Amino acid sequence: MKFDRHRRLRSSQFMRDIVRENSLSKNDLIYPIFVVEEPDIKKEVPSMKGVFQISLNRLEEEIHEVVKLGIKSVIFFGVPNEKDALGTGAYDENGIVQEACKLSKKLYPELLVILDTCMCEYTDHGHCGVINEETQDVDNDRSLPLLVKTAVSQAKAGADIIAPSNMMDGFVAEIRKGLDENGFEHIPIMSYGIKYASKFYGPFRDAAESTPSFGDRRTYQMDPANRRDALRELESDEREGADMMIVKPALSYLDIIRDVRNSSNLPIVAYNVSGEYSMTRNAVDQGLLDEEVIMEQMLSMKRAGADLIITYFAKDLCKMIDKGEN
Repeated sequence: MKFDRHRRLRSSQFMRDIVRENSLSKNDLIYPIFVVEEPDIKKEVPSMKGVFQISLNRLEEEIHEVVKLGIKSVIFFGVPNEKDALGTGAYDENGIVQEACKLSKKLYPELLVILDTCMCEYTDHGHCGVINEETQDVDNDRSLPLLVKTAVSQAKAGADIIAPSNMMDGFVAEIRKGLDENGFEHIPIMSYGIKYASKFYGPFRDAAESTPSFGDRRTYQMDPANRRDALRELESDEREGADMMIVKPALSYLDIIRDVRNSSNLPIVAYNVSGEYSMTRNAVDQGLLDEEVIMEQMLSMKRAGADLIITYFAKDLCKMIDKGEN
């Protein structure tokens, strides 16, 4: 009987290595860091084992570790001491993420610093823009100028990449215009333009202290049931000047990553979000799953078409890569 011998290419580790279709490198990883204004803090997030809120005066140690492990890029999220209705801390030129960026670039100029461009961590209501008092919803067009101010302040602080995550209509176009008008034509925009209204964000909101005080974000983030909607967002952001596209979350949206990959030549970033991290971390720590499942999850994102991955597992993955567990 004649049949195909697929096992010929699986016969040894070296054989499997040379025919491997996808792999993960340290260059693919972006590590999120939560920076707080309160001094002398390094506090583990209760819902995210191994992830910390870190004060500026303790950030240097964290950055040293990141660079030593071989991580090339970080993204900062800020937790200010004070919040208000307009999220003024987001566009303060001496704000928390702006200062974290300055410190990082002083320590390691070559480290790529991405700054999250949103207002939810800075507003007292926890939403991603200005609230319309009549509708009690985020006012899209009134929010845009504040997002532009935020992006420009971040570029002035030395950010290598601006990553707007607010999901306002037109945010990429307005931020691109604002950056260009202020002499930052060279700064790329990594758009969170495909961001679903997911329940996987819960632990992040603990870490960033950004849970909405009323309502939810379904009027601006995408319905998890929708697929074609992602391609409409992609088309708009490409036209408006996005340089990279984030798909968020990742594991439950691998089909979306593949759709975006098939429809765009932009670099695609998968955001392995906090809920995905916490589920896997807890399962591994309890012995329910082998630690290698972390790499398997990352490879699923690469296989779906992601070029880069934002993940809280970045440190663990660097150690796995050093051991050849890829």
